Formats: sequence, C-alpha cells, structure tokens
Amino acid sequence: RYLRTLYLGLQSRWQAEHRRRHFYWRMMFESADISMLRLLEAFLKSAPQLVLQLSIMVQQNSIEPLQGLSASASLVSLAWMIASYQKVLRDSREDKMPMSYKGAVVQILWHLFTIAARAIAFALFASVFQLYFGIFIVTHWCIMTFWIIQGETDFCMSKWEEIIYNMVVGIIYIFCWFNVKEGRSRYRMCIYYVITLSENAALTILWFLYYNRETTSDFNALILVCVVSSSFALGIFFMFIYYCLLHPNGPIFSHRSVGCIFRQQPPPVPGSPVEAVTSPPRSLPRTTGGERDGAPGERDSCVPVFQVRPRTLPVPAARAPRTERPVIRIDLPRKKYPAWDAHFIDRRLRKTILALEYASPITPRLQYRTPGAPQEVLEYETTV
Repeated sequence: RYLRTLYLGLQSRWQAEHRRRHFYWRMMFESADISMLRLLEAFLKSAPQLVLQLSIMVQQNSIEPLQGLSASASLVSLAWMIASYQKVLRDSREDKMPMSYKGAVVQILWHLFTIAARAIAFALFASVFQLYFGIFIVTHWCIMTFWIIQGETDFCMSKWEEIIYNMVVGIIYIFCWFNVKEGRSRYRMCIYYVITLSENAALTILWFLYYNRETTSDFNALILVCVVSSSFALGIFFMFIYYCLLHPNGPIFSHRSVGCIFRQQPPPVPGSPVEAVTSPPRSLPRTTGGERDGAPGERDSCVPVFQVRPRTLPVPAARAPRTERPVIRIDLPRKKYPAWDAHFIDRRLRKTILALEYASPITPRLQYRTPGAPQEVLEYETTV
C-alpha cells in the first residue's frame, strides 16, 4: 500500500494536466486506508505494550532508560496515529474542511495526555489487581463495542464485517475517544469522557489504598496520583482548545458550527447529468437490512447494480454530437467518505473504468443515484 501510494503520487505529478486530479484523489484514498490500518495496528500492539511496560516500572519502582524510551515511543505513536488519521480523512473528502497543522498538533497533545493518564491508571491498578484488571478491561470492551454497534456505523459491506470492525474499534475505546459516525459527536464524546474520568479516578484510588508500602513511598504514590489527574486535565484542556479555536468547522459555540460541512454546489447546467462527480470512484454505502432482504422474490427480479446499455436500440432520436466525457451511472447513493476496507463495488468496476480511461482521452465521470430522484433507478448505464 505504501508503494502504491507513492506510485499514485508520482503519477499525479508526471501525468498530463487533465489526469493529475484523477491520480491525486486515488492517492488520497489509499493514504486514508493506510492511516486507518496504521491506527488499528498501533492500538492492537503499542497500547497493550505501553500498559505492560508501565506496570513493570511501577512494580519495580524504577525506570530503565530503554524502558522509558520505549514507553514514550509507544505513547507518542498512539497520539500521532489518531491525529494523523483525522487529518488524512478530512483531506481525502471534498465535503469536509481540511484540518490545519496547528489543529493536528493540538489534537496530538489532546490525545497524548488523555492516553497517558489512561495508561498510567491502568498500570497502577494492574500492578496490584492483575485478575480484576483483566475482568475490568473485558467488561469495558464489551460495553464500548455494544455502544458502537448501537450507533449503526457504516464502514463495511456486510453485517458481520461491520460487527468485527466494531469489535476492533472497541479496543480503541479502551484508551481514547474515536469518532466513527457522521454527525454531531459532542454529546457522545462528553458521555465517553465522563465514563473515562470516573474509571480513572476509581482505578487510581483503589491502587492508592492497596499499593505496596515497602516498595513505593507515600510521596511517590502521591506524585503518581497527581500525574494521572493533571495529565487528564491537560488533555481535556487541549481538547477544548481544539474545538473552540482550531476545529475546521469553526468554533464549537459558533452558530456556524455543524456536524458536517457540505460545500455549496453551483446550480446544475441545463443538459448536464445530475450529481455527476469528476473524482475517481469512492467506496459506497453498505445496503441496509431492509433493502438487502426485500420482499419474497424481489431479489431475483431486481436490476443489476451495473449494467451496460444493449447494442440494439429502438429508432434513436436525432441528438447533437456528444462532446462531454464518458459517463458511468451506478444505482447506489454516493458514499461521502473512503472506508478503509469497503472498496468492494469500486474494485468490481475498476477494470471497466480503467479500460474507459485509456480508451478515452479524458477520465470518465461517475454518476451515482440521487436519493430524491426515484425515476433514475432504471436509467443507470455506461455511455462510451
């Protein structure tokens, strides 16, 4: 994936002017996929390793240089991955305002301090209550996974793939907040941080009551408690800085602040197809349960998603010579964000799209179904 992203980036520089945009957006989609995979890898590997290292340091009451360096690298990688994915995801969407580098730095600090407080609280509690710590982690993961499933995310093409994806995201929710759903997230985020604050306080207080007085002095124990509380407070402070000053949508208290900004589109030109997009194919939304099941016998009678217009046509009406680019019409609404593994339909069309690209001097235009125009359902076609 890294090599493919570099190849697409070079092609966006070397190709002719009319093809640069195509390769640029393909590069951005690949970069968003890579960022998501790196994020999952970091929280599945670096986060447990960080808690284990901190727990060993607390039990030994000493910090080796390599231990401190490794733990710091794991902590920075977790915060970096969260901020990097959010920035790349916004950069790869035309309907979202891009995140500034100042906002990315503040978001790194936000997640750095909140994850640090969370990991230290975990390490303190695990150093005394190993069995109960495992029970707590599994319980928290189950609750967070159920919460995410109830939110009805839409990243994968099937129900079971979506559940597996939600289970993996539930691991991220053990350590920090991660928005996986469109729309306003301030209320869900507030609920999450209230739960996190309560858990951190409970874990730290229980450790302070039962820690080993022979290996850890009261002064060092008090310092660790202050580190947990101050680190979490700093993280919340940087979170407010980000949402009040540096959020791409504007300040959180502004009347212009909305969950998703859709840039106003110019009125359609007469004769041009509606909802035509000039960017390369994007991942499409998963069919909902009702649309997937349908009435008995309805599935066999539905028209295919992608259909080529037959060669034999009725007596054609006189029309002006076609001067616009080729059009591929798809009977699905357009998804507004690139999912990390949901390029299923795009991959099925990719060979046809690439063939049209090289057969035509200009890139074909993709036209998705408009939800408010049901008459378009039987009009999808490929025009060469």
